[in-house]
Amino acid sequence: MLDPEQARAYARADFEQPHAMFMDLFCETFGTVDDSIYVLDLGCGPGDISFRFARAWTQCHVHGVDGSDAMLLHAEKALAGEIELQGRVLFLEGMLPDVELPCPQYDIIISNSLLHHLPDPAVLWQTVKAFAGPGALIFIMDLKRPASIAEAGRLRDLYAKGEPEVLRQDFYNSLLAAFESAEIRAQLDNAGLAGLNVQDVSDRHLVISGRMPA
Repeated sequence: MLDPEQARAYARADFEQPHAMFMDLFCETFGTVDDSIYVLDLGCGPGDISFRFARAWTQCHVHGVDGSDAMLLHAEKALAGEIELQGRVLFLEGMLPDVELPCPQYDIIISNSLLHHLPDPAVLWQTVKAFAGPGALIFIMDLKRPASIAEAGRLRDLYAKGEPEVLRQDFYNSLLAAFESAEIRAQLDNAGLAGLNVQDVSDRHLVISGRMPA
């Protein structure tokens, strides 16, 4: 989403339900997490989930990465109003898998709705392997491809009702570009990450989660 209009629509959209679900499912999956952690948020967009992590774990540091400077402008603007999070949340522009990051390894790697945007999904798994520390927690939520074009249209009309047309079209395109669970399991097998779990969690979302080997 390099276009400023797309980024603006995305930053203003109401993602309260899926983003709250992201946090709830993370806590259900991993339970208690050490507060003094470094979190890498891949495809952070305007930063809402990065902020939610930083608020939930008040000693953690979150590094959000995105390839869109238009998106990061909204993230930086939001961070300017989050005085208590400044110094713990950092946003960086970069393209996977060659992004340069402040830490060589992270305790937690998260990502929301990035996988289906990538021309080559393997770069996400390469990045996870490159920056996950021993025992790191991995939690990635993405859209799942509907069974038909008609179902994609139904989901668009149900969940993007009232949103700007540019966002409705992006959501529809994203549903059609998303992967099925079996396809993601094949990606993980090819990447040497077969130990991660793939689970459908809603009518339009799936989660890839697990712990890297210690």
